[in-house]
Amino acid sequence: MTAVPAGDWPRRRSALPERVSIREVGPRDGLQSEDPVPAADKVRLIDALSRTGLSRIEAVSYVHPKAIPQMADADEVWSAVDRRPGVRYSALAPNRKGAERALDAGFTEIEVVVSASDTHNRHNVRRGTDESLDDIAELITVLHDRGATVEVIVATSFGCPYEGDVPVSRVAGIIDRVVADGADRIAFGDTTGMATPRRVAELLDAVRGGHPDVDLLLHFHNTRGTALANVLTAMDYGVTEFDSSVGGLGGCPYAPGASGNLATEELVHMLDDMGVETGVDLDALLEVAELAERLVGRTLPSGVLRAGPRSRLSG
Repeated sequence: MTAVPAGDWPRRRSALPERVSIREVGPRDGLQSEDPVPAADKVRLIDALSRTGLSRIEAVSYVHPKAIPQMADADEVWSAVDRRPGVRYSALAPNRKGAERALDAGFTEIEVVVSASDTHNRHNVRRGTDESLDDIAELITVLHDRGATVEVIVATSFGCPYEGDVPVSRVAGIIDRVVADGADRIAFGDTTGMATPRRVAELLDAVRGGHPDVDLLLHFHNTRGTALANVLTAMDYGVTEFDSSVGGLGGCPYAPGASGNLATEELVHMLDDMGVETGVDLDALLEVAELAERLVGRTLPSGVLRAGPRSRLSG
């Protein structure tokens, strides 16, 4: 790839926000990439996260147990969660059957997913991107009719493990379609960890030009160490909603080598130091990250979990 001259980069669009909203995805996106964790331990993790000041938690997904056996106990987990006032819980559903299960369980915030890469979409849900978009159009109607909001997650927005670079124009075209179909929010997934500040700026330039008012959320992996830089770039464009995963749990089972979600405590630590409010108690969050390590039985990749926050340093 040819380097882009610094002078050609899009310019900063806004001052840093006063507050950022973090959606914790460890219980779903994180644990689906680990060896199965007992339902009681998943409940323990969700409840602990809900006491840190996090206002949004992705709790479960309603997928076929043969596809993601780690999420086969979604109903059991959700029925046992201590649902705290002020915390918004969401579920991912890959199809109508999963969406109806989520609705029947009481979820009012549902996420559906489509890959910008046709090859990745076929690996993920066994159909092409256009077919998934047709299904999502129907799902949006079903979910709205039952009072739920719909977030469309566009996976492989910054690159694909099978196809390589994904054209910005292709991602923008998908956004045009799902916004026209009534999506309430759009999330861009850095499924492969290929995002860089340049790629983030180019995509946001394209999308904001056509849809300046659509609610956006960004989901970065730290596979190549660029997640926090990507967050800063997105914040420059006025984005104030991000996914992260306690301890850096997770990755994507259909993107070989793309492990490592952005760790929630790393994101909170950086934002706290910059004076950007998150509402999250970092010390409490670190205790939950330690719990997550015990539950999955391995060392998690979070740097802040290893070194501690700056406020703990002396001298």
